[in-house]
Amino acid sequence: MIATRKKSDGIRRRIRSFVRREDRLTPGQQRALNELGPKYLIEPTGKVIDPVELFGRQAPLTLEVGFGNGDSLVEMAAKDPDQDFLGIEVHRPGVGQLLNYIEHYGLTNLRVVCGDAVPFMEQRLGEASLDRLLLYFPDPWHKKRHLKRRIVQTPFADLVASRMKPGGLWHLATDWAEYAEHIRAVLDAHSAFSAEHEGIGENARPDWRPRTKFERRGEGRGHQVFDLLYRRR
Repeated sequence: MIATRKKSDGIRRRIRSFVRREDRLTPGQQRALNELGPKYLIEPTGKVIDPVELFGRQAPLTLEVGFGNGDSLVEMAAKDPDQDFLGIEVHRPGVGQLLNYIEHYGLTNLRVVCGDAVPFMEQRLGEASLDRLLLYFPDPWHKKRHLKRRIVQTPFADLVASRMKPGGLWHLATDWAEYAEHIRAVLDAHSAFSAEHEGIGENARPDWRPRTKFERRGEGRGHQVFDLLYRRR
């Protein structure tokens, strides 16, 4: 949600950058939400989170927006036990799957949010609280009438900049060349960020980013993958 529009009754509402499609939960995903949710789920709205209180320590904090089924996020959290991770996803089956992963691998450095990223970041993240933000393969909204739904817009970049520590890293990946151009147009012009990817970033996947199912699917369709890295000034 990154912009507003007027309904016919004059009430203003935000434009969502996603479509909420509720796939059927498996019994295991439902169990995870019921039994593991109270331990690992964070409410998407409320007072500002204290990461030290949440994780019981002081450590670098990474947020992934839109983690899908959680495969790549759980892999990163397992490989970097000295860092703490937050993941946010609107679709409950993916949230349930990630909760199962957390239990299976015994991870203590990962917490989960089921909801929209923008209200969560606005309300629950303090200023300069993030060391890294990950946005991997967001919906490209490639139809012209839907371009305004793309999450990477200047208002969202302003929000990210306010929540990121100086020197923090925003890592984006997409397999849509036109969306990569859009991202560069928005973030290259933003005063809070400086580009760190080599050239235009094609196929320059950093070691810390696991390959995702969306990436493999895109490559199967002949799409080139773009990794774009921006440092908070």
